[in-house]
Amino acid sequence: MASVQYIQYYSHTLERNINLEITGHWGYPILMFPSSYGSFTQNNDFGLNGSVMNFVEEGRIKLYNVETIDGLTFYAENMSSEMKIHNYELYMQFLKNELIPYIQRECNTHRIGVAGVSFGGYHAGNTAFRFPDLVSHLFSMSGVFNIRNFVPLSDDMRIYFNCPDEFMRNEEGWKYQHMNIVLSTSDWDSCKPKNEHMAGILQSKGIPYWYDEKKWIEHDWPLWKMVFPEYIGRYF
Repeated sequence: MASVQYIQYYSHTLERNINLEITGHWGYPILMFPSSYGSFTQNNDFGLNGSVMNFVEEGRIKLYNVETIDGLTFYAENMSSEMKIHNYELYMQFLKNELIPYIQRECNTHRIGVAGVSFGGYHAGNTAFRFPDLVSHLFSMSGVFNIRNFVPLSDDMRIYFNCPDEFMRNEEGWKYQHMNIVLSTSDWDSCKPKNEHMAGILQSKGIPYWYDEKKWIEHDWPLWKMVFPEYIGRYF
């Protein structure tokens, strides 16, 4: 039976505690994000963690499910676009400078995997594409790759640097040659066009990736619980 630990990680960047659910004793670390406005326990509550529990129990992977601050960023309805992107950029710096180094030390590894579904796929993809030297595997399931609709009427350059389908067009492909990238969708998925578009950008840069399109499944948990074990089993 895999151990499950709950901790509050104090972020000096954010000046607050961030909740973290850690599943497993040992294994390659996978940092996982919930979907839009979801709890840090969401992936466990809805069975995504359980779908790969055999890999956890065998010590092949270790899951780190982290709290997001969607309610203080893109889903804060009465907040200005500038404050939304300011807060989200602080969150990205928390990941880069605090949480990922903590995971690296715990697991004695240089790079980590990142994963998420829907808007969690956005968080995972943005983390991987922003900080390629820290990430070895990206599992974006029904993800999105642009947040401009959340920050209207703003030309803040920080928006550009948090829209992977924009800044990746100007990145150098060699930075991502080591990364195992999975863009997962289905023919009924509302995010299918976004994944096709992102795949085209990676293709144009010569960046290896796996675009996986399933059939007859919609944008929801049954799809994600089906595909996640397949991806973990392929790489771990």
